[in-house]
Amino acid sequence: MAATFTPGLELARLYYREVVRPLLANECPGLAHSAALIGWGSEVLGFDSPRSTDHNWGPRLQIFLADDEANQAGLVSDMLAARLPAEFRGYPTAFPAADTAPAQSAHWVTVAGLRSWLTGTLGFDPAADINLLDWLAAPTQVLAEVTGGAVFHDGLTPDTSSSRPGLSGGALTAARAALAWYPHDIWLYVMASQWQRIAEEEAFPGRCAEAGDELGSALITARLARDLIRLVLLMQRRYPPYSKWLGSAFARTVAATELAPLLAAAMTAATWPERENNLAAAYEAAARLHNALAVTPPLDPAVRPNYYDRPYRVIEAERFARALREQISDEHVRALPLIGAVDQFIDNTNAIGNGAVSRSAVAAALPES
Repeated sequence: MAATFTPGLELARLYYREVVRPLLANECPGLAHSAALIGWGSEVLGFDSPRSTDHNWGPRLQIFLADDEANQAGLVSDMLAARLPAEFRGYPTAFPAADTAPAQSAHWVTVAGLRSWLTGTLGFDPAADINLLDWLAAPTQVLAEVTGGAVFHDGLTPDTSSSRPGLSGGALTAARAALAWYPHDIWLYVMASQWQRIAEEEAFPGRCAEAGDELGSALITARLARDLIRLVLLMQRRYPPYSKWLGSAFARTVAATELAPLLAAAMTAATWPERENNLAAAYEAAARLHNALAVTPPLDPAVRPNYYDRPYRVIEAERFARALREQISDEHVRALPLIGAVDQFIDNTNAIGNGAVSRSAVAAALPES
C-alpha cells in the first residue's frame, strides 16, 4: 500500500497521463478515444479518503471508443492487461472486485463504446433528445456520477445530428453538458415536489410529541432534515447524492453555514420545544433561499403559528410547491402529480440502482400524453 494517500481523481489523472495514454499511443496508434473517471465510486464525487482504499479502490479510469470502433474494446483491454505495470504510485494496478467469488485480480481500466456505456449507465442515450421520462427516471446519484469526476482527454467527435444547441467540445464533454442540470421546467417541478414532501409531514413531529412519542417526533424531524438538505441542494443546482454522501455534499454548500447547525440541533434535541425552535428557523432559512432564486414571486418566509387549530409551527410548505408549479410553462409538466423524480418517491438504494425498476416506476406515474 502507498505510504501516503493520493485522492482517486488525481491518481486516475496521473495514471492516464503517465501510463495508459503512452500505451495507447504506442500499441494503438491513431485510435480516437476519450478518457475519464466518472460513474460509481466515492472518488468521483471527491469524497474518498484513506478508508476508501480497503476495497474496489486503486488506479482506474474509463477509456471510451467511438461507436464504430467499440468492437475493439476487448482487444484494447487485453493489451492493457498485458502491458500495464504491476503497480503505480504504490498501488497495485490489478485488484479484485469485493463482490466477486472467487476474487480474481484484474486491471480496472474499463474500455467501452461511449454511447453504449452512457446508455447502460443512464438508461437512455444523452446524445439523443432527453425526454421527461429520462430526466425523472435517472436517480440524482447517477446524474451526479456522470456529470462529476473528471475528463482527462476527449478525442471523440460529438454527434452533430443532435437537435440540442450549445454543445461544444468532444463527445463526452457534450454528453456531460447535456446532463449538467435539469431543464428549467423540470427543475421547478422537482423543487415543487420536494417542498410537497415537506408539506406532507411538517406537522407530524408536533403531533407525535403531543401524543407522548418523543422518539417518533425525533424520527420525523430527521426525515424533514433530510428533505430540507435535498431541497437546498436542488435549489443550488446540485444533484443530491444518495444517503452516504448527502450530508457531505450539503456541507460543501454556502447554505450549510446557517442551516447545518439548526438541523443538527433539531435532530439531537431532547424535547419538542427545542426541536420545534430549530426546525422553524431551518424552514425560514430555506424559504429565504427560495426567494433568493427569484423563480416565483416572493413568498412570506415566516413560519405560521398554527397548523389548522393545532399549536405546531409550520412553514406551510405547500405554498412554495404551488408557487413553483404555477411558474412551469410546459402544460404536461405542470399537470404532473407532485411526487417528483424517482428518488423523491422511492427510498431504497437497490431499487433506484435498478434502471428497469426506476423507469417502470416513473412511467407508471406519468399520465398518458
